Order: sequence, then C-alpha cells, then structure tokens
Amino acid sequence: MDELAELCTLAGIGNRPKWTAVDTGSNVSITGNEKAQLMKKNNIRPGTDAWFKLWFSRPFLTGEQPI
Repeated sequence: MDELAELCTLAGIGNRPKWTAVDTGSNVSITGNEKAQLMKKNNIRPGTDAWFKLWFSRPFLTGEQPI
C-alpha cells in the first residue's frame, strides 16, 4: 500500500495543499478593456492577423510590439 500512496502523492491525488491566492499585479478586465479600445481605435476585427498579433504577442519575451 505504500507504493500506491506514493503514486497518489506524485499524481496529485488525495490530500492537496491549500492553495492561496497570490496577487501577481495582473487584472484581466483592465487588460481586456485596453485591448478592446485598441481594436476599436485601429479597426481590428477578430480572427485577422492583426487581432492575433494584438492578443497573443509577448513583447516581454520576443520584443515584438502588438501594434
């Protein structure tokens, strides 16, 4: 039974640690509103290349600017 308990622990089954909320300084609604305003200002439509670039670019990783 010891091996089974170890496998359950490794798989994350059973006694889970109590997760606490960590404030990362990110507010999804503010970010979403900023991107929506940029979409309106630059006439960007969902599904276009510009839309994907706006929503999924990672300037802090690649240096690529969303607009």
